This record gives sequence, C-alpha cells and structure tokens, in this order.
Amino acid sequence: MRIGILGSGGMADALGTQWRRAGHAVFTGGRSGGDGGLREAARFGTDAVLLALPYDAVVDVVVGLADTLAGRTVIDCTNPVGPGFTLRTAGGPSAAERIAAAAPAAHVVKAFNLCHVDVWRLTPPVFGGRPLAVPLCGDDEDALSAVRHLVRDLGCEPLNAGGLTEAGLVEATAALLIRLWVGEGADAQAIAPPLAF
Repeated sequence: MRIGILGSGGMADALGTQWRRAGHAVFTGGRSGGDGGLREAARFGTDAVLLALPYDAVVDVVVGLADTLAGRTVIDCTNPVGPGFTLRTAGGPSAAERIAAAAPAAHVVKAFNLCHVDVWRLTPPVFGGRPLAVPLCGDDEDALSAVRHLVRDLGCEPLNAGGLTEAGLVEATAALLIRLWVGEGADAQAIAPPLAF
C-alpha cells in the first residue's frame, strides 16, 4: 500500500516505521516543511493517509488539503484532550466528525488513538500473549478494510466500534484512559473484566 503520513512527530515515526517493515511504501510530510510537505504526503497516500497532527492543527490542515484528500482513506489518530484531561469535543461533534466535515469527499476512519506512541513501537504489541485490539469507527467499508489490513500488519486485532458517529465514544475513552494512566498512575486495563465474565 501507498501510505501518506501528515505530521513528523512520534506517532508518524512509530506507525510509519512499522508499516515500512511490513512492506508498505510510506511518505511522511511535516508542517515544518510547509504546505508542500503535507500536500506531497497527502498526494502520495493513494491507499491511506494518516493524520498524525495535533488536534489544534488538524482541521485547518484538512480544510487546506480537502481537494487532495477526496476519495482517500483518511485515518484520524488525534485525541482532543485538553487541560485536566478534559475532552475538548464534549457534546460533539467528535474530532473525527469535524475532520470528515472539513474534507467531505474523504473516507475518515478513527483508529490508533487509545495508546501511547511507545506502544506502537513494539513489534508486535502483545501483552500476556494477547494481541492489542484497535477499535475502528468509520462509514466506508473499503476504507475500513484498508485500515483493518494496516492494524493487522502491526500484529494487532481490529475491532468494529461502529460508524463515524461513534468516534466520540472512542475519543472519550482515550480521555478517560489518559486521565487514569497519566493523571492517576492507575492500571486502566483493570477497569474491564475478561470477556468470560
């Protein structure tokens, strides 16, 4: 697959490195390179474009690239978490829905936002023999299929978390997990019992 990554931070590096290892062609364009770098990455990503940008910047960037992103699978891994671990999009629309509105001809899938960047550097992210599960929200089946493929290439299992209207639930889950892990130093995994129970 040809994957364009918008952004040059930790998430861009971690996921880009893993997808290159899996044999995908990956091009990363950062904001410091100006709109040309971002646009070049968006053009490159004929199979998928990962938005590895801060939430504060992502909608404006997508508005400027809406023509290039038309028809593309666009993966949103942003977390709209503010001071005090608050959800900045509480009451909606979600970050993913705002991105979809900014590029209405793109096929947005929410994914990869629940884990710290260091988890995505693990090869593979398996804990106690159990592969990490990655919830996906989206409305386009072809786009979801492409992202499922990319999830499996990391050694993870994709989970159907609903349509794009459900992305707010995944974003709220991220805010809660970040509050527990970072704010409280708690084992957030302990809040969910095993499936058998």
